[in-house]
Amino acid sequence: MTNRRSPILHDKPGQSPSNRSLERGVEILRAFRPGSELLGNSDLAERTGLSKATVTRLTQTLVGCGMLQADHPSRAFRLAPAVLSLAHAMRTGSTVLSIAAPLMRTLAETRRINVGLACPDRDEMVYLESIRYNRRIVLRHVVSGQRVPMELTSLGRAYLAAAPSARRKALLDSFRLKRGAQWPALEQQIQEAIKSVKSQGFCAASWQPEVVALATPLVTPDAIYVLNCSVSSTEPLTAIVQELHPALLQLGRQCRVSSRLEP
Repeated sequence: MTNRRSPILHDKPGQSPSNRSLERGVEILRAFRPGSELLGNSDLAERTGLSKATVTRLTQTLVGCGMLQADHPSRAFRLAPAVLSLAHAMRTGSTVLSIAAPLMRTLAETRRINVGLACPDRDEMVYLESIRYNRRIVLRHVVSGQRVPMELTSLGRAYLAAAPSARRKALLDSFRLKRGAQWPALEQQIQEAIKSVKSQGFCAASWQPEVVALATPLVTPDAIYVLNCSVSSTEPLTAIVQELHPALLQLGRQCRVSSRLEP
C-alpha cells in the first residue's frame, strides 16, 4: 500500500516547483504510525511507493539529521526524539489551541464529557487536544496526535462541510475508491452530515459502539479546525444530540469570539 501525496488533498503555497527530495523524506517520516514504530527499508519502500535504493539514501540522511534512529539488531528504524520536540513546538505555538483548550476543559469538567479539537491531514483527522471526562469507564483513550478516519467520524464530516468545494470533491472521490461497496450508504451519511452542519451548525455520528460524538467546524483565516464532544452511552443518539449540541455550539462561539473571528 502506497502513501503518495495528492496535490489536491494538501495545498502547496506559492508557484515554485516542489522539492522532490524533501517531499520523499517527509513521506518516510509519515510512514511511521502507532503499531508501526519500527520499519525497515523494505517496509518503507512498500508504504511510500519509493524504490528501495531511494529509501536507503533517505533513511541514512534522516538518521544523520537526527530524525530517525537506527535499530541495528533488526536492521530497521524508529522515529527519533527530535520528532517529538517538533510536535511540542507545534502545540505550544498554536494560537487556536491556546484559546480553545481552557474553554474545552471547562466544558469537559462541567458536563463530564469528552471534548476535542482536531484538524485535517490528507484524508484523516488529527487530534490537537483531547480532554477526557467521560461519564462511563471506557477502554478507548484518545490523545493528542491520534488520527481518526475522516469519512466515518463527526469530526471529519464537519470538516467536509466547511472545506472548499474542490478539496471536498477530491476527498469524496478518494473515499469512493477506498470504500468500494460500502460507499453508497456512507456517502448518504456524509451528505446528511454536511446538510446538518450547514443548517444547524453541527453534525453527529456514532461510528463506534455506544459512543456518540457531535462536531462543529471552527474556520480561521489560515485553516479549518473542528471541535467535538462525545460520550459513551447507551442512550439513543437523538437524546445525546439534544442534550449536548447547545453546549458544543456555545463552545464554538466562545472560541470564535476569543480569537476575534466574530464580534
